[in-house]
Amino acid sequence: MGLYATHLPEWKKEEIRTIKRLVEEYKLVGLVDMYGIPAQQVQDIRRNLRNRAELRMTRNTLIKYALDELGGGVEELGDSIEGHSALIFTNENPFKLFATLEKTKTKMAARAGEKAPEDIVVEKGPTSFKPGPIVGELQQAGIPAAIEAGKVTIRETKTVVKSGEVINRKLADALVKLDIKPMDIGLLLQAAYFESTLYDPSVLAIDETAFYAKIVTAAAEAFNLSVNTCYFTVDTAEAIITKAAGDARKLAIEATVYCPDVISDIIGKAQNQAAALKADID
Repeated sequence: MGLYATHLPEWKKEEIRTIKRLVEEYKLVGLVDMYGIPAQQVQDIRRNLRNRAELRMTRNTLIKYALDELGGGVEELGDSIEGHSALIFTNENPFKLFATLEKTKTKMAARAGEKAPEDIVVEKGPTSFKPGPIVGELQQAGIPAAIEAGKVTIRETKTVVKSGEVINRKLADALVKLDIKPMDIGLLLQAAYFESTLYDPSVLAIDETAFYAKIVTAAAEAFNLSVNTCYFTVDTAEAIITKAAGDARKLAIEATVYCPDVISDIIGKAQNQAAALKADID
């Protein structure tokens, strides 16, 4: 225990020792933001992460103490502590961890004062509501509602709040009644330390489908380049030889080089040219 932590009560010292032990046991240690996650969902997340990662909620100051005492580069992780941070430990690489955490997210209703994570759109069409005060409540929230055929209907598709804008109380209440859940709730990775490197979540958000497509395209282009430049490799040797044989055959036919492999093609070409010439004369 570092000298600056000797004044701490024993339970805090024990927590610091536990954090340090877990950092040394696992290949990756990360910080996740727990703000706004209901207790039930925290339990669901723990269950989904079982046998893959360990989540530990503790005080930010104790996390900072433990990381500073470990040093060796992992203390840089402490600079990302913000809000309701918790620690996550795993032996997976940071890209897999990020993808796993994204899959634990669920949609929740928006609360007044929260910022929209994306444009929130209310679609045109009938609702399940019967005529009543709900019409005025929706209109006050900026949603174009009216009564049609005995039901409350949204008259036109409308973006009620843009990404990054604050959701007011009237709109939040209206979205709940329309069962629109725009908020992504789950563990938000703040930073990860893996194999002596600190990873920001911005570099971990990879579209796997698009990334795979780029790899396939790059491999095809490399193969074509190797074949067209006659750069022999185990993978391209057969294609290069096949291409060379084809090119040699075409050259022999065009130059009328008589050899057993192309004589029939040369004669066929001559016949075609003769037939074309006869047609022109006739």
